[in-house]
Amino acid sequence: MTNLDKELETLNKITNMQKDLLGSIYGDFFSASSNNTMANDKSFAKDPEKLEQEKKIEEKADSLGDAIENANAALGEAKNLIAADPNIKSAEAKEEPQEPEEDPMESLDKLIGLTSIKDDVKELAAFVKVQKARKDQGLKSVPVSLHLVFTGNPGTGKTTVARIIARIYKQIGVLSKGQLVEVDRSGLVAGYVGQTAIKTQEQIKKAKGGVLFIDEAYALSQKDDAFGQEAIDTILKAMEDNRDDFVVIVAGYTESMKKFIESNPGLKSRFNKYIEFPDYSIDELEEIFYMNCNKYDYKVDEEVKHQIRALITAKKLENIDNFANAREIRNLFEEIITNQARRISTLENPSGDDMMTILREDLEDLSVLAGTKDQGETDKPSDTEAEAKESEEKGEEEKAEPEEV
Repeated sequence: MTNLDKELETLNKITNMQKDLLGSIYGDFFSASSNNTMANDKSFAKDPEKLEQEKKIEEKADSLGDAIENANAALGEAKNLIAADPNIKSAEAKEEPQEPEEDPMESLDKLIGLTSIKDDVKELAAFVKVQKARKDQGLKSVPVSLHLVFTGNPGTGKTTVARIIARIYKQIGVLSKGQLVEVDRSGLVAGYVGQTAIKTQEQIKKAKGGVLFIDEAYALSQKDDAFGQEAIDTILKAMEDNRDDFVVIVAGYTESMKKFIESNPGLKSRFNKYIEFPDYSIDELEEIFYMNCNKYDYKVDEEVKHQIRALITAKKLENIDNFANAREIRNLFEEIITNQARRISTLENPSGDDMMTILREDLEDLSVLAGTKDQGETDKPSDTEAEAKESEEKGEEEKAEPEEV
């Protein structure tokens, strides 16, 4: 029997006792009243036997009144105990059993692509694990910085890998909690002098025992930016004061992050491990697209699959120098299923297969491929399109020459 069951059983007993006592009092009371009424009707009010009976009832009522008061006190005390015990919850608030958390190394291996990243993380984890074991055995250990710099374009898995590393560090025993707190400049910098340190310290407090992940960290180091520098100084101090149970991972574009780290001697001395996140290949991006399909119960018609690949290829070539990788694929997936939902909504009785299948018409008018056009840019034409355009322009020039003469 659980603690909750025992407490509820006790409450039920006390409640039933209270009801019995009240029933006994009121039962005797009404019985006595009835007898008294009969006595009055028959002129027996002064009968010594009846007076004695009334006296006994009054004494019993007094006794039971004390018992009820004690029962109420016990009931209140039991309720307070239940309310104060965080381990006891009502039947309605019982939590469903949670599945055991996946091993962080397994989570790492399941990530699409990132082969070099996986090798770097496993190598780092092995080194940290051995150094901790040496220290626990009383041997000298090589000082190792757990703080990391993640570089690369957006959407390459930096945040996901940072979360896994936090769990690995906890598993090894170098972090007590293993949580990840993700922030950027806006989460650290305030608008008034002196407030930035307070705001930054709040985030540091949340991250103690785990990892503080600062995305686009280079934004903290801008020219004549006293607020950003205040945040950096606060973080550096926390890294020094909490070196045994606090890790910082900074992330951003490769060149920007290198300038950021080199701009401050304190940063350069604490961040000496870089992990570069390469862009995903077309095959990996296609795999990410179908991973989203499987996750949300969608499937692509066989005749459409080659067009999906063409869309992904076009999107990557469109922003070759600043490609958002998995984010771009997520946007593409969401717009396609939005188009599919619009089409399905016109069907009278769509089947489950209808609602799952992505058809060719769902790929039409995708704004994700016209993103650069919205900014006044034009898509780069294919070789065939360029040749046709060049031929057309040449023909127009030839037609225009006589008119100019």
